[in-house]
Amino acid sequence: MNEETSSRWHQAYLGSLAADALAMPVHWYYDTAALRRDYGVVDRFLEPKSPHPGSILWRSEYHALNEKGDILREQAQYWGQRGIHYHQFLKAGENTLNFRLASELFALVRERGGYDADAWLDRYIARMLEVGWHRDTYVEEYHRAFFTRYAQGKKPRKCGISDEHIGGLATVPALCAALEGTDLPELRKIVKEHVGLTHAHANVLRAADTLVRLLWKVSEGTSLHEAIRAEAGDWISGNKSNSWLHQPDEHVIGSRFSPACYIADAMPASLYLVWKYSGDFAAGIIANAMVGGDNCHRGAVVGSLLAAANGVPERFRL
Repeated sequence: MNEETSSRWHQAYLGSLAADALAMPVHWYYDTAALRRDYGVVDRFLEPKSPHPGSILWRSEYHALNEKGDILREQAQYWGQRGIHYHQFLKAGENTLNFRLASELFALVRERGGYDADAWLDRYIARMLEVGWHRDTYVEEYHRAFFTRYAQGKKPRKCGISDEHIGGLATVPALCAALEGTDLPELRKIVKEHVGLTHAHANVLRAADTLVRLLWKVSEGTSLHEAIRAEAGDWISGNKSNSWLHQPDEHVIGSRFSPACYIADAMPASLYLVWKYSGDFAAGIIANAMVGGDNCHRGAVVGSLLAAANGVPERFRL
């Protein structure tokens, strides 16, 4: 490994990708009994199976106004159907759409030697409209809203919405890794600007800032428990987390916190898993996958923080 790939920042980025890819086949399983029936213990990269028994893709709609909004293309035919797996065409170990975009962002920032919001928006639009660039059947609400506005002729900086989902954090570890060496105030400023382009929701922006500060602390050698107590007390209590450790993960993330995508529960749920599995990257991302719900996007937090502290084992390197 060279110096770049061994840094804590780069490990965090790789960890976020690994956590997403591991969870991909069981993404948005809310029935954990069905998850175990269909996949067993998800402790390795697996391909998605069809049908997806809990899929609600049939309830989603998106109709491109024109070519500037056509981000579904050949996938549009599957919308409105029952049982369709959200990631039906991905292979074992592949990343879902938001994390593919994270890798694209990492590459762009490294190419340019810094972050430029307009350059990113240009790249985002180009990739989303590029035929065959991604093979995900599902695209999140924020993509659909962005490209509806873009198709209406709005400027890219005016196309984002106040989206409150944890998917808004998917690109944060990649951006931080690409900007390694940037001082903390500037890094926080850049991340806020970037996330706000598509997720201009106060709680998502607050969660993104928390993740940056946590990664910074861990990069300096602070333990995960100490970092969470110092920087994330407004999301989760270390004392309460300790009192829940004997409870099944499916109870803590299922009863205490929703396993769904909304940031108000998804962020503390993610931080709880980081707290519980602070010394074991593999156990943490496996637990994240197994509690279902929006496990892919929780992976941005769980995978990045556990990897920053512990590194990414070879078997989870993509």
